[in-house]
Parts: sequence; C-alpha cells; structure tokens
Amino acid sequence: MKNFKIGGVPEHFNFPWYLALKEKSFQKQNINLRWIDYPGGTGQMNKALRNKEIDMAVILTEGIVRDIIKGNEAKIVQVFVKSPLIWGIHVAKNSDYHTVSDLKGTNAAISRFGSGSHLMAFINAKNHNWDINSDLKFKVIDTLEGALQGLPEGKGDYFMWEKFTTKPFVDQGIFRRVGNCPTPWPCFVIAVRNDILENEPEAVKVILDIINAETRKFKSIPDIDVLLSNRYQQKLEDVQEWLSLTEWSRKNLTDVELEEVQNRLLELKLIDSKVPSEKIIAKI
Repeated sequence: MKNFKIGGVPEHFNFPWYLALKEKSFQKQNINLRWIDYPGGTGQMNKALRNKEIDMAVILTEGIVRDIIKGNEAKIVQVFVKSPLIWGIHVAKNSDYHTVSDLKGTNAAISRFGSGSHLMAFINAKNHNWDINSDLKFKVIDTLEGALQGLPEGKGDYFMWEKFTTKPFVDQGIFRRVGNCPTPWPCFVIAVRNDILENEPEAVKVILDIINAETRKFKSIPDIDVLLSNRYQQKLEDVQEWLSLTEWSRKNLTDVELEEVQNRLLELKLIDSKVPSEKIIAKI
C-alpha cells in the first residue's frame, strides 16, 4: 500500500474527494490517500508542500503558480475546477463601506500573504484602477473564522472569499457582500511535489484517474444538491446555482492559460519574472 497525503480547503469544491475516499476507491488500487483540511487556504498549503507535510494539494491556480516561481518544488499536474472562482467582497454588517469603490485605500483582511485572498485583492484593485502601491493595505486574519470574528471588531475593512462558502454568513447578517471578483482563469489545480512526481508517477496517475472518474459523474449523483446543502449548511437554491456554474476538468492547464496567469502576476509585481511552462506544468 502506497501512502500519500493531499491537502485542500474544506469546501464543497472538494466533496468529490470525500466521496472517493468514502468509497475506498484509492485503497482498492493499493493507495492509502489521506486528506488533510487546510482552512487557511492556498498560502497554508504552499507552506505544507514546501515542508513536505503533504505530497499533493488541490490549490488555487494563481497561488501555486506564484509559489512555484518563488521556489516551491512542485508542479501542476491537472486543472481540477476549470470554471472561475467567484470571490465575494465582504464587509462587516455595520460597516460604513457600501460599495467596492468605498474600499479604496482600506485594509484587506487576508488569510496570509501569498494566499488567494491576498492575490485576488490585487486583481480586484487592478479591476478598479486603484494604485496597488498606495491603495492596497493588508491585515492577516488566518482563516475564514478569523474574518468572521475580526471584521466586526475592525480587524480589516473587507474580506475576499469564495462567495458560496460565505453566503450563509451573509444570510446571517455577519457579513455584507458589496461586490464580486471572478478569477480570470481556471480556479483550482492539482499540484504535486517534484520528488513525488519523480519517484511515484504511476501512483499519481492512478489518483488522478480515480478523482476524474468521480468528478465525471458528480453532478448526476441523485440528490447531490440536497447532500451538499446539508453538509455545508447552505441553502438549496445556492447549492443549485453553484452546481450550475461549476465545471470540473480532467485536462492540464494550457500554455495560454499559464501565460495569462504569469502576465497578471508580473503586471501586479507579484513575481519578478516569468518562467517557461515546463517549470510549472508536468505532463502525466
């Protein structure tokens, strides 16, 4: 039995992994795959990959691309979710800010530097023609839980997180959503450490084959919307909307898509230079 550890956010996007693990699909192929939740998101997973705490990660595209360029010895082996991630832009219920424009020059609450909430704040700023040097400020709050507690207390002025995950807290009146910011590329990819790719390429391929079979049938599972609604405490109509917008993938990131990510990161001064695609993408 080969042992692997994979990390991901504890959100509805990753429910296919839960189902495959529950069905013991990996064990049937002599693979003991252990899932580890990372509520801190992409920045937390990048650190775990670097420290060899996990072998693989289901991670935000822009976050892992930037970290690989900055020395993370891993590669992207496949896109997991090809549709954009829709980031909600949130303020505390009693905040004086009511539009995205109001947030210019205020503190963005982020899970950590290098995380999706950090990088997408730059994308949002650019979308609104803000000066990224003077109009962007940050306050680290670690996790979604940290934002739920911190924003009402004035620790950060706004918080960007996937809008369906935060929708229950908008409904409860903890957050108020003032806008959305979709990613300009496929949102989640699967990244694997280079040493694992070198030593266990066949096992990695088996893992990808299993999860791809799961995502291929995912939307046709009877009452999957009800199951997701109950598990993630979301309204049924929100889950149904999310399912209609979300598309999983079984292909890798294209050179064109990677070029777009690198161009944006370079434009926003989040990387110093671009690198060839073979340093970021691995063909399995």
